[in-house]
Amino acid sequence: MGILFDTLTTDPEKRAQVVRDAEKVLDAEVSDKRGLSGTLVKGTFKVVKNLQPGFVPRAVDDLLNDFVRSLEPIWETWAALEDDQSCKEYFVNNSDAVADALLGITDGRAENTRHKPLKKAYMKLRPKGKEHVVASMPRVGALIERHTSELV
Repeated sequence: MGILFDTLTTDPEKRAQVVRDAEKVLDAEVSDKRGLSGTLVKGTFKVVKNLQPGFVPRAVDDLLNDFVRSLEPIWETWAALEDDQSCKEYFVNNSDAVADALLGITDGRAENTRHKPLKKAYMKLRPKGKEHVVASMPRVGALIERHTSELV
């Protein structure tokens, strides 16, 4: 695998911290949502969190390898740049590509899941999914930057 994958997923302690931080990012992003769309996101997230205790961190952990693999080429491009742009800034500036990479993973999982309530919840949110993922780029980029700062 690549450097990003090895750094974020192979050490059990580091992986657990990444999962915890990703859950905090999710919670913060959901909390920030406003308006009708925000109400839908918050309600759906509440349903998903209540499916069973610990569902969200288990889901994040389950998706982590695929997410990191999809982000590896984007991160490598940033790491190879010879400017002083932070990873967070790069992810924000390339938010469409990052969002497409992440949504490609969740779309595939949703398509193949046998968990009907989860698929239904995902499909309710998916029409605005890219908008929500793009909005999360400052936090996503900061999370990646925080856990890879020793590499670059």
